[in-house]
Amino acid sequence: MSPGVSCLFSERENMITLFFKKALQDILSNRFLNSVTIVTIGLSILIVSSFALFFINTNALLDFWKKGIRVLVYLEPQATEANRLDLRYQIQQMENVQEIHFISKETGLKRLKNQMKNHSSLLENLKENPLPDTFEIRIIDASRELTEVAALAEKIKSLSQVEEVEYGQHWIAKFSHIINIFKFVGYAMGGLFLFATLFIIANTIRLVLYSRKEEIEIMRLVGSNDRFIKAPFYIEGLILSALGGIVGLTALFTAYRFLLSKFHTSLSLGLLEIKFLSIEQFFLFIGGSMLVGWIGCYLSLKQFLKN
Repeated sequence: MSPGVSCLFSERENMITLFFKKALQDILSNRFLNSVTIVTIGLSILIVSSFALFFINTNALLDFWKKGIRVLVYLEPQATEANRLDLRYQIQQMENVQEIHFISKETGLKRLKNQMKNHSSLLENLKENPLPDTFEIRIIDASRELTEVAALAEKIKSLSQVEEVEYGQHWIAKFSHIINIFKFVGYAMGGLFLFATLFIIANTIRLVLYSRKEEIEIMRLVGSNDRFIKAPFYIEGLILSALGGIVGLTALFTAYRFLLSKFHTSLSLGLLEIKFLSIEQFFLFIGGSMLVGWIGCYLSLKQFLKN
């Protein structure tokens, strides 16, 4: 490397170091204002990431449910043995059907009594078995999208001697409705808090700019270009937003660990583990926070340097 190129790199390193020192000095000299900024950003990231964590785990719950999905076909009371055999054959020929098992109403009642061991006396005085004969269908793993399951259920329901088809569709409808409400609230809250973050960062940088107005004017008079003037403020905005993101995600992780330690059995459902954000998602939130910080700086600097 030639001496000229080496000197150029050394000069750039010194400039970057100078910009970082200046940004840190500004942050430390306005501790209260910058603390409020960091907390506000942290709160915004906490709200947005909480909703993201909720959506991640509800989607995992739906995937977990789909792995164990069964389609139950309830037969009409008057269905004969010949009807059942014919119906079984028709269902077996359908696409996406992996296995089919017949559960007689007597077997169904025995299963129900076993499941209600502590309250089995409620079923002892039944004059007749109220349960229908049932086919339990297991579908192919690759065909567990809800639209495909619904299409299969509708096809089966149209067959003769079928009274009802059940695969948890009522539960799914309620669950999907709740998720949609949370999505709407999540987007609205996320947008509101991100806008608040943008506003806070822009105001923070604007106040710093006005407090250093004379210094900036002198820098301009001695020939400093806008890029040289802007650099420390961009670095300051990026540092503040990164710290805010870390504070918000740390608060989320603390809350996650606390809830997991208190309600691990009920939250995990014994089988489904409640997940936290992945490393990629963690850094995505930090990057998003820094992007908002950069935009806030850009807006303040653009307005200030115009005047």
